[in-house]
Formats: sequence, C-alpha cells, structure tokens
Amino acid sequence: MLEVPLTGGNMDPVVRVGDTVRRVGGAWTASVHELLDHCAAAGIAEAPRALGLDGRGREILTFIEGETLEQASPEIRWQASMLRASAALLRRLHDAARPLAGQDRTWRGDRRSPVEVVCHNDFAPYNLIVREGRLVGVIDFDMASPGSRLWDFAYLAYRLVPYAEDAVGFDPARYGDRGERLGELIEAYGAEFDPADVRRVAALRLDELAAFTDRRAAATGRSEFTEHAAMYRRDADRLR
Repeated sequence: MLEVPLTGGNMDPVVRVGDTVRRVGGAWTASVHELLDHCAAAGIAEAPRALGLDGRGREILTFIEGETLEQASPEIRWQASMLRASAALLRRLHDAARPLAGQDRTWRGDRRSPVEVVCHNDFAPYNLIVREGRLVGVIDFDMASPGSRLWDFAYLAYRLVPYAEDAVGFDPARYGDRGERLGELIEAYGAEFDPADVRRVAALRLDELAAFTDRRAAATGRSEFTEHAAMYRRDADRLR
C-alpha cells in the first residue's frame, strides 16, 4: 500500500498508509499505546487509537483527518472557543492518564516531579487537529511522560495565550489581551493555577526546550533548530 510522508515533525519519519499512521517504535511504545487505550476507554475521540505494530516494527495509529491548528487561519487559531476547547481537552487527557502516572513504566520523555498525571509534553497548535473550525484531535504522544498538570498546561499557555514570539496573526485588540486569555484558559481547564506560576513554569519549560533544540541542531546540522532555540530563550526572558 502507498506510503505518504507526513511533514511537520522534527523527530522521527512519519507516514500515512491508508487511514493509518506509521511511525518508528521504541521502548516507550507500549506505554504510549496503553495511554491511548486509557484515552479510548475514557471516550476521548480526539486521541488516535493504537493498533499495534506493523511488520517493520513501526507503531500503527489511526489517522485523524484535518489540518493542524497551526496551519489554520488566525480567525480559527485564536478564537476564544478554540482556547477553551484546547484547555478542556488537555484536562480530559490528564484525567484519563492519572492511573498510569505512578506506575513503573518506560517513557521516552523525562519523568518530572511532582508526578500527578501523564503529560503529553507537546500539547500545542502544531499537534492539535481542526476540521471545519472545530478541534477534533491531538496527535504525537511519543514524548509523553509522568509529570505535573501545570507542566503541560504552561506550555499550552505559551502557545495559545500566546507568549510565543512566532504567534502569527495574533491581535490582542481582536482576540483579547493576554491576561484575559490566560484567565480563560485556566478556567476552561478547571484548576486554580496562579497566573504567575503558569508564566514561571512556562519559562522553565522553554529553558529545557531550548537546550533540547540545541542538541537537535548539533545532531542534525539544521540551522533552523538553532534559531528556534534562540527564540525560546528570548520568550523565556520575557516571561520572567
């Protein structure tokens, strides 16, 4: 069957085969698939379903039709309903993942204290799928690992409030100022996060992401990774 490369990722090759996605597996794959099974059991239709491994040892996942939120128009990407839907979906994922958080499992991402849930670790517009202006999916669970709710939430805030330098098309006069949007994101998630704590943890997340991206630049020779790392450090400085 025809394999169609899926672009946009910065880690391993990903291809579409019919209505499935195939990607490189690893020691973490069984844990990720159990996480996806918990999402399925919780009725989270937005998460892909795990279908095992193919003959080449690649994981098989269901394909979610649509475009990423990052590819969508500013009118869709920055609308308040998308802000609320994203936070609500992250909360549902976290709640579904709680039973796995304390178990001794192999994950690709780092385990971080305090452990409360299994974090997606990259819950952001480029991994959120929209169709006809609605949030319909979240992909790329490979870096999931146990951690705190705030760790995951802070990165979503960085991308959707937004605090990111590359927030194309965001206009606070049209879509709301950042303080209001952060308050709405917190309310939609349903936790009592302190806005100052969200910004503080987002800066720590960006410190780590910048170091990781520098290592990727050294390993791949891709200059855009160096540029991304520099942006993360500028954004972290502004958040502080």
